[in-house]
Amino acid sequence: MVTPTSFEQYNRAIDPLSPSKAAFYSAVIPGLGQLYNKSYLKIPLVYGGMGTSLYFYIDNQKKYNRARDEYKLRLRGIDQTDNPKVGRYTKEQLISVQKTAQRNRDLSLFITIGIYILNIVDANVDAHLQQFNVDEDLSFKPTLEYNPVLHQNHLNFNLSYRF
Repeated sequence: MVTPTSFEQYNRAIDPLSPSKAAFYSAVIPGLGQLYNKSYLKIPLVYGGMGTSLYFYIDNQKKYNRARDEYKLRLRGIDQTDNPKVGRYTKEQLISVQKTAQRNRDLSLFITIGIYILNIVDANVDAHLQQFNVDEDLSFKPTLEYNPVLHQNHLNFNLSYRF
């Protein structure tokens, strides 16, 4: 049975604005919503994912610019430059390198945006789940019992709901 004092304490624990605050904080600064929810272990995951995808975005942009600049030199009539990365490529290979780097750069950008959105959604859902009622009035308990007559283990499920 719920006593009035525990019911009042439960009502005070629920803050309906908490999920929107957490989502807003994560939208402003990635990881701040996880900090607000006290999910400290998720913060390195957010920054690790975003940092890795941003690294690949910048790296592929450099590869694209390098191949594009070399291709422009080839169009002006300068062949076999001293560039150690792409100087010995043919025009067709330079076009292929540009397309590949551009596709990988765009993919890295979409992954970065996806991780940013996932960060906001995670902060919102985590704040909602912290307010979820997990008391003994509603429980699901699987148990493993040994039957000595049959010499076998049996898996039992117990679902209880108390009014």
